[in-house]
Amino acid sequence: MTAASLVRLLSLSAIWGASFLFMRMGAPVLGPTLLIFCRVLSAALFLALVGAVMRKPLEPRRHALHFLVLGLFNSALPFLLFAFAARTLSASLLSILNATAPIWGAVIGAVWTRSAIAPRALLGLALGVGGVGLLVGFDPQSLRPGAPLAIGLGLAATFCYGIATHYAKSAKKVDAFANAHGSMWAATLLIAPAVPFAPAPATPTLAIGLAVLALGVLCSGIAYLLYFRLVADLGAASALTVTFLIPVFGVLWGHLFLGEATGWNTWVGAAIVIAGTALVTGFSPGAVFRRATAAA
Repeated sequence: MTAASLVRLLSLSAIWGASFLFMRMGAPVLGPTLLIFCRVLSAALFLALVGAVMRKPLEPRRHALHFLVLGLFNSALPFLLFAFAARTLSASLLSILNATAPIWGAVIGAVWTRSAIAPRALLGLALGVGGVGLLVGFDPQSLRPGAPLAIGLGLAATFCYGIATHYAKSAKKVDAFANAHGSMWAATLLIAPAVPFAPAPATPTLAIGLAVLALGVLCSGIAYLLYFRLVADLGAASALTVTFLIPVFGVLWGHLFLGEATGWNTWVGAAIVIAGTALVTGFSPGAVFRRATAAA
């Protein structure tokens, strides 16, 4: 792996980890619906600008249904579910729950292809469930009103990511940048009708406005560009490493900027969830390093 690829990988992990910090800041003030509408709209506008500069046509009429399905399950629904959960849960816990997405992907894949789950993946699933149970059972937040529902919403969000992953694999071949660009516009259209019925609970400050802008442009627009560059340079398997680094940064940003407490259960639970995800996905650090080195 080259130094440039390593910097991109760490930057992407830090950016996506920060998305939970920004949601935790914005959701109680703007409300989940308005927050996510602003996120996907700003991301769509940013990617439209990038697309114009790079001369990448979107062809919305040709791929309209594809973009709608991808926008629903890869952006609109999971973003909204995480935003609703962010009114109750910490950024740290949200980022750790996000790491269960590949686990859901394995379960959905087994159902999708009507194939049995390998023993290694079953062990990973058990570890993932156990890790989430440890996080919830020993976290004081789980005693707060609405916490069980919020945790369920976070897991439902990662379930949506699993659906989106398998849909994207089986759907028509569309350029990766067009998928990101088109899905953001689709998510904007899907959420827009609900915005008039979801007014902001409070008046946003400048800090909240900047957090929302960062959530859209940085955590959605720029993050996608970094991710696609990593996939092109290292391959999808190596780029998957970002899944394991996001909780580290999510916990770090929550602790530094929001003063969120981290106990032994936070780190142990996160480690167990990540280990379970690695087993489910067949992730091997040694193999990834060899592929990345060969690509360099």
